[in-house]
Formats: sequence, C-alpha cells, structure tokens
Amino acid sequence: MHLDVDAIRALIPALTSGTARFDAPGGTQTPQPVIDAIAEALARPLANRGHVTQGERNAEDIVLAARRAMGDLLGTDPGTVVFGRSATQLTYDLARTLAGTWGPGDEVVVTRLDHDANIRPWIQAAEAVGATVRRADFDPGTGELAPERIGEVLSPRTRLVAVTAASNLLGTRPDIPAVAELAHRAGALLHVDAVHYASHATVDLAALGADTLVCSPYKFLGPHLGVLTGRAALLESLRPDKLLPSADTVPERFELGTLPYELLAGVRAAVDVLAALVPDAGDGDRRARLAASFAAVEVHEEALRERLEAGLSEIGGVTVYSRAARRTPTLLFTVAGHRPADVSRHLAGHGVEAPAGSFYALEASRHLGLGAEGGVRVGLAPYSSAEDVDRLLEALALLG
Repeated sequence: MHLDVDAIRALIPALTSGTARFDAPGGTQTPQPVIDAIAEALARPLANRGHVTQGERNAEDIVLAARRAMGDLLGTDPGTVVFGRSATQLTYDLARTLAGTWGPGDEVVVTRLDHDANIRPWIQAAEAVGATVRRADFDPGTGELAPERIGEVLSPRTRLVAVTAASNLLGTRPDIPAVAELAHRAGALLHVDAVHYASHATVDLAALGADTLVCSPYKFLGPHLGVLTGRAALLESLRPDKLLPSADTVPERFELGTLPYELLAGVRAAVDVLAALVPDAGDGDRRARLAASFAAVEVHEEALRERLEAGLSEIGGVTVYSRAARRTPTLLFTVAGHRPADVSRHLAGHGVEAPAGSFYALEASRHLGLGAEGGVRVGLAPYSSAEDVDRLLEALALLG
C-alpha cells in the first residue's frame, strides 16, 4: 500500500500557492473536506445539544460523531474523549485537577525533551501544593531519551510522569511502553503528550500504557482545538472544577462551556480524510483503515526524511541535531555563520516555508546548547513531496 501524494495534495487548497511547506509540526494545511464540513455545520441549524429541535439534534450528532472519530484515531473509548481549546489548556486543567490529590513530599517527573506545555503545567501545579518536581534528561548528543533516565528519578513518592511520545523539536520517539512500565511499577500515573506523535503514527492508548493523553487535530489535517483522553476509571475518579449546572458525566465534566460544534465537525472530517489516504485499504472499519493509512504515511515520510538527510549532509556548515534511532520525519538543524531566523527568511524568499526557533521546547533547545534561538525545523507531512525536499535543498545550497 502506498500514498497517492498528488491526490492528497489536490485536496488541500493552500498548496496551490506553490510554497514548499515544512511547517507541519506547527500545524498542517487543511483539506477541502474539512473546510466543507465546518461550513456545512455552520450553515445548518445549530443550538445547544439536545433532542427536541433540529438545531439541538444537529449539535448532538456532531459531538458524538467527533468523539467516535477520535476514539478510532486514538484507540480509546469515545466516551473518554474530551475536547478543549488546546492541548495546553487541557493539560493545565488536568494538572490542576490531579494536584488536588498531591501534597508536600509527593513528586512529579517531567523531561527536558518535552514541549513546555508538558512541563510548565505540571511544575506549576506541583509548586501550588508543595510537591517536588524531578527532571529526566535526554542525551544531547543523540537526542535519545532512554527509559532508564526516567527510572533514575522515580521514587515511591512519584505521583505522575509526564513525557512526550515524540519530540516536536527533534522528532525523538521515546519508548513509551517501557516508560509506562517503570512509572506504573513505582505507583505513578503516566501522562503522554501525543501532539506531535499522532501526526505520524497509529496511536493506541492501551498499547502505549498511558493513563491520560493529549493531542491536537490541527497537527493532522484538522481544525484548531485540543483533545484529551484517558482510562475511563481514572477520568471517572477525577473531580475538576466546573459550573454547578454543568453536566457531571464524563467526558462533559471536563469540557467548560459550549463546545465549538463546527470545529468538531471538522475533526470528524479530518479523521475520515486520514482513513481514506490509502484507497485500496479495503472496507474494514475506520480504525483498521487508519492503521493502514499511517503505515503508508510512515513509509512515505521515512523515504523523504532519508532524502532530506542525505542532501543536508552534502551542504557545508549544516549541523543536524535530530539523530535518535526512532523518530518522526522532523529535523532540526543550524548552518554555521548564520542565525536560524536568517536561514528561515532566506528559505522563505525561495518559496520554502521552514520556520526557526525553539518551538516552545525551550528546555530541550537549551539542553542542546542552542538557547532560545533554537534552529531551523523541517517537518514532513503526508502531502510532502520529493520536489518539496529538493527545493529546500537547492535553496539552502544558495545560502551565502
């Protein structure tokens, strides 16, 4: 099975601009079926969820369809799918809720590899209740975060381990099941940031061993919002702050205010687009078709990553920091004698979108010795092409 990249690109209006886009880790471009689903939801009657009027029923149908779609994508019960403004917001809400069960002497583990959205909420929640934060370091030479580094900072007082399934800066994919085993053996919960991971691989909550997990649909062809899921029994046990009249059921007790119905319609459409990336995948259920799509995506993106890395190795002065054995098709690099922001501007002048910075993975960037300035990040997506890669390499070779 393979991807028809031309067919995928034809679905995405923004790609007609001609720009070679490598900014997918910050957010993918939007397919027309997703745009249409959002517009259709807004064009039809809508009201607060219910079962009496057509508007109420439309809203109810949209929410349930979006939960089912994300349940298929994440390998989780649709009844545990929580929607929020962003993965950052959902992580903050979860951290504050869990911290209500912590106290002085309790410990929380974070890693320097993570996006700050999976570091700062836990640090601030721990500090608010007098709990201790311990950090696990990754190897700056390889970009690897070995499970044993996390194991070294666990103790019988560890209450939670927060770790990324894939670094948004380097692409590093830690061995999450191994981390889960260590965390659970210590009696701790495992929270996984799958924002970058879910764009490139099949997610399975149980197989990862995660107790809770967040992702962002706008990283995989959908609209801007966040999703949280977790073990049903755990979510049932948590009592987040909420309005008195708000529903006390899961997942509604975690969702503050009225949901953005039109965006949820876009989420369902995005998952359906992903499930159809391999037309010859058969008539299996959506979860099976998604697995086939992501298997093909990984093959496609890996081939392009190898092409990109080979080309970068031939350009003088380029240092690539993404070296982990298992990683997404996301590369961070610098060019000797040039600030990353200047390299990014040069590429933009040649029709290549490759942003520069630390991308909120500030602790990782500092650990690499790059500081807040970071590097140039090149991220591939299902719609990336060999021609895009060649354009980037040609433009980079012209850098004076």
